[in-house]
Amino acid sequence: MDKETDKFSLKRDLGFFSALSTVMGLVIGGGVFFKISSVTAATGSPSLTIFVWILAGFITINAGLTIAELAAALPVAGGIYKYIEYIYGKVPAFLLAWAQSVIYYPAGISALSIIFATQVINLCNLPADWQIPIAIALAVFLFAVNLLGAKAGGTIQSVSLIAKLIPIILIVAVGLFTKSSNNISLFPITSGTHPDFWSSMGGGLLATMFAFDGWMNVGNLAGEMKKPEKDLSRSIILGLFLITLIYVSISFVFIKELPFHLIPGNQNAASEAAIRIFGDIGGKIVTIGILISVFGAVNGYTMTGPRVSYVLGADDDIVFSKFFAKLTKNSRVPLNAGIVQTIIAIIMIFMGSFDFLTDMLVFVMWIFSMMMFVGVFILRHNEPELDRPYKINFYPIPPIIAMLGGGYIIISTLTRQPTLAFTGIAITLFGLPLYYIHQFNKKKKSL
Repeated sequence: MDKETDKFSLKRDLGFFSALSTVMGLVIGGGVFFKISSVTAATGSPSLTIFVWILAGFITINAGLTIAELAAALPVAGGIYKYIEYIYGKVPAFLLAWAQSVIYYPAGISALSIIFATQVINLCNLPADWQIPIAIALAVFLFAVNLLGAKAGGTIQSVSLIAKLIPIILIVAVGLFTKSSNNISLFPITSGTHPDFWSSMGGGLLATMFAFDGWMNVGNLAGEMKKPEKDLSRSIILGLFLITLIYVSISFVFIKELPFHLIPGNQNAASEAAIRIFGDIGGKIVTIGILISVFGAVNGYTMTGPRVSYVLGADDDIVFSKFFAKLTKNSRVPLNAGIVQTIIAIIMIFMGSFDFLTDMLVFVMWIFSMMMFVGVFILRHNEPELDRPYKINFYPIPPIIAMLGGGYIIISTLTRQPTLAFTGIAITLFGLPLYYIHQFNKKKKSL
């Protein structure tokens, strides 16, 4: 492991506040504005809605701390792909990369493109049948922009980072202090008219997790921090705590401003709440800020996704490796990998809704998350002498909490949304024959 670590070691120049801002920037995305509709639809009450946001934050903090130990012990380029490969071998790591390439990134692009189109239609009073053309146009446009190079995509990310914080701050700061005619009861915690409390909580928890998307990458900071043993846990706990506080606050404002029965299934809830708080003109300005935020979130998936299948191609680990490893001539960004990702995203725009797509990507990624939680125990047992700049405090409590939360999400999805769950599993496992066929052909050529 020493040689591998030296080869891929990163420059350690991140301090605590840089790490804190990176954690928050990685996680906060479009889900903060739009998951309230599916969360309330699943929970059936304001009390359970707020509770699942708090519970999701608690699980995410423990999950982040668990992954942080892996990141500090294995500070290599490749992040979670390398962790899975190191602990379990090449095949599970390939399946993770495959799932990211054909589910995670395309589903993220398509889901947020659908939301972007929905908001444009609402803002500009356009016909509803414009949703799919606008969503496709956005996906294709951002793919084209990213062909110009990482600098172009990075510029969009920088602008959108500021844009997404402005509407959040305005909605929370003003919305919390405005009067409301809605009667909100946060205790006792109930599922409203929904008969099954545990199923409602599971559905709500799954829905909230898309808003926390990005938490798996926070551990990657370990290799770039000056003092990971001291600052890593602090930045993750404080960063994810502040994010949870933001999510709980903005969800409370939405429930406070809109009658509860108007929120479930309403993808325009954020815009309608902004209009109630700031009036028509102010509400539209805030909605434009939300649109820019979603625009940036789509760009994030568009920019980072092709790098996964490109690496598979460059390492000759996938069929048509040379095809996926092709770069653009001048900007040197993955060309064919980006084309394939965009095509899959467009297909998903036609076939799925925002909630179906986001729930599927969350479900699939939590399967691999569970593997990493278990992996902490495996490494502790098999490699007790492995250098760990950061070790989980109160071990084994945080990984156990993360495993309980992840297990509940997976089991709840299997029982509550079996079609979604088995679709995600089937697409992931479809990568197995492709992997073994390619390995067989490689051996055949080498003979």
